[in-house]
Amino acid sequence: MKALLDKRLLWVGGKGGVGKTTVSASLAVLAARRGKRVLVVSTDPAHSLGDAFDRELGDSPRRLLPGLDALEIDPDAEVEAHLARVIEQMRRYAAPQMMEELERQMRLTRQSPGTQEAALLERLARLITDDQAPYDLVIIDTAPTGHTLRLLSLPEAMAAWTDGLLAHNRKSEELGKVLSHLTPRRGRDLATPFDDPQEDPLSELDERAREVAQTLITRRRLFHQARRRIEDADHTGFLFVLTPERLPILETVRAVAALEEAKIPVAGTLVNRVIPEEADGSFLAARRDQEASYLARIDEAFAHLPRPRLPLLASDIQGIEALEAMARRLENAGL
Repeated sequence: MKALLDKRLLWVGGKGGVGKTTVSASLAVLAARRGKRVLVVSTDPAHSLGDAFDRELGDSPRRLLPGLDALEIDPDAEVEAHLARVIEQMRRYAAPQMMEELERQMRLTRQSPGTQEAALLERLARLITDDQAPYDLVIIDTAPTGHTLRLLSLPEAMAAWTDGLLAHNRKSEELGKVLSHLTPRRGRDLATPFDDPQEDPLSELDERAREVAQTLITRRRLFHQARRRIEDADHTGFLFVLTPERLPILETVRAVAALEEAKIPVAGTLVNRVIPEEADGSFLAARRDQEASYLARIDEAFAHLPRPRLPLLASDIQGIEALEAMARRLENAGL
């Protein structure tokens, strides 16, 4: 699994409490020690990445080691920035008498289910597709299944949403034709502009309607580009962290199946907190017997994937020195 750190994008996920944030941070340290320029990103609202490094992190990258930056995305800040962009765009094409109602709707949207996730997904899409960023590897500490499958379906969901929005605009019929013409189900690659201006249906619209349509199409292209990056096994890898226990195994089985069904590359599983052989005592002996059955179950369920193991440690991992020790264990485990 050494090639895992040679990819451009690495997602680390798993059930809560299995140690995925510690693994993400340790992998980032390991990659930086190998000379990579690394950005490790936390998308969890209850951030613990800063706790793992024992450093205060924010919404902008902070340098922690030579070649290693880290940030914790603030979902509330993403929502505010996202809605501000929407309102600014609305001002350009909505009638003045509509603005009060539109701004009221935007205020309500702040509290709507899914608003944070939509804003977060847009931020992730920009991270994923930013070829100008000064990083060789971006590690995303998150639960990948839900985020990724939503990211894959978001372009089509956006089409339905924008069609509903534009239904109240006097140009909705013309814009609807444009957007439906450019949706993926018509076979058009949204990342590719029209070579012949005569083929561009936007040319039929007035300047204001064209600007709105172009904004919506640009956002769709962003998500389609992100989707292609995620599906590219040479570019992206997903690493699931689990412990040899019943619930983490069940959740990981479902998650791996969902991603593989969506043709998303799963690079492997990392079995964390395995009781070391030298641990003694009757209690640990009983736990080891139970653990052996779970390890066998993991080997059977994920036989087609690499399954390195890490031992249960006597103390918590916090701070860069402890993460460097963990990085050495990951390297010894074959990463």
